[in-house]
Amino acid sequence: MTATLDEPLGFASAQVHAGTDVDTAFGARVTPVYLTAGFVFDDFEQARDRFAGVDEGYTYSRSGNPTTAAVERRLAVLEGATSAPDAEAIVVGSGQAALAVAFLGILQAGDHVVSAASIYEGTRGLLRENLGRLGIEVDFVRNANDPDAWRRAIRPTTKALFGEPIPNPKNDLLDLETVAAVAREAGIPFIVDNTLATPYLLRPFEFGADIVVHSASKFLAGHGSALGGVVVDAGRFDWSARPDAFPHLNTPQRALGGRSYVEAYGRSAYAAYTRQVVASRFGPTLSPLNAFLLQQGLETLSLRVAQHSRNALAVAAWLQVQPEVASVDYSGLASSPHHELAGKYLPDGQGSVFSFTLRGGEPAARAFYDALRLFSRMTHLGDVRSLALHPASTTHTLLTEDERLANGIGPGLLRLSVGIEDADDLIRDLARALDAVRALTELPLAG
Repeated sequence: MTATLDEPLGFASAQVHAGTDVDTAFGARVTPVYLTAGFVFDDFEQARDRFAGVDEGYTYSRSGNPTTAAVERRLAVLEGATSAPDAEAIVVGSGQAALAVAFLGILQAGDHVVSAASIYEGTRGLLRENLGRLGIEVDFVRNANDPDAWRRAIRPTTKALFGEPIPNPKNDLLDLETVAAVAREAGIPFIVDNTLATPYLLRPFEFGADIVVHSASKFLAGHGSALGGVVVDAGRFDWSARPDAFPHLNTPQRALGGRSYVEAYGRSAYAAYTRQVVASRFGPTLSPLNAFLLQQGLETLSLRVAQHSRNALAVAAWLQVQPEVASVDYSGLASSPHHELAGKYLPDGQGSVFSFTLRGGEPAARAFYDALRLFSRMTHLGDVRSLALHPASTTHTLLTEDERLANGIGPGLLRLSVGIEDADDLIRDLARALDAVRALTELPLAG
């Protein structure tokens, strides 16, 4: 919190005030943009102390910057709230950078990851190909809400479990408490990508997650004008319980005067190592300007996400009664097989990213897509503007047809990210697109 507000704040108040102070130099109420590569030292002693970690001031913007630090503090409060008051956030250049940094803060060659099968395709590629090149293996759990399926996948070398509460694009919700319980009994950290839910709708730490990541480019910023990512450590996982499993955190380090990260930082060892060794050395630095833009977005997060969710429910309910629509994958609908989980994890709204499938396959999807006017045809999520994408021909095009179908990505499936416009206008745009589908009368309807 700020220096002047020590009492706990509600979410809406925290998203405006947490982590920032009034500027002491000129009295600026909003954290300024510190566009500087480095920082001047007062003298020899201060320079030495900052590099030794004795003086907590800044040295170089790749390692820390006042603008990015203010955003980190706010994000830690929003995700941690009362369940993880010692949470620490690390902001980086994009959501993909956040995932890479989060995994590399734990894993080394020979390690193994178990992930839910229903996840963002870019994450699947990172796990399977990029980390695979480093000698890290991954297995995907198809029935992700079956605890025994996770248990069967865990090996002695498994060092992390991973999942998305609202998977992209199928909206097939993950039972966080179930997976967290398996992770806890195995002594393995549970990493959660909370991008589509945001901390306004869901705080995974409250359900047993250990590390949360976001693509901050999406709902956290909201305006679609800046990239960013964040890793948030709850500060609760005991990295010393299995020292052989996490040797980089439990062995003496020259940089720490012969102490290990666990000895120096306790349960914050992961956050310290990930910030100082992984993020700082690989260098996926978030620009202070982008951090400033992210901070502006955070101030209206709850207002935007509430409207996103209301609109998405209205759109999904309208779509499911259209004869051209074969199915709608949205947990807010009573017809969804994940509706009960939505009531447990997402009582304040079910988010705004979901998919639906048109009868008629790719020709119908093409006609629908090209007829949209208000929905933007683009690959992005969480924008105030409504967006549409055809996954089979874009984000999932590198998969074989069998792989796409196994992941529920059929040729008639379209993904929507519903914005904050008037719901009536959005539905009118979708109705116009369905008119284009109806014009394909010579095409037989296929389930």
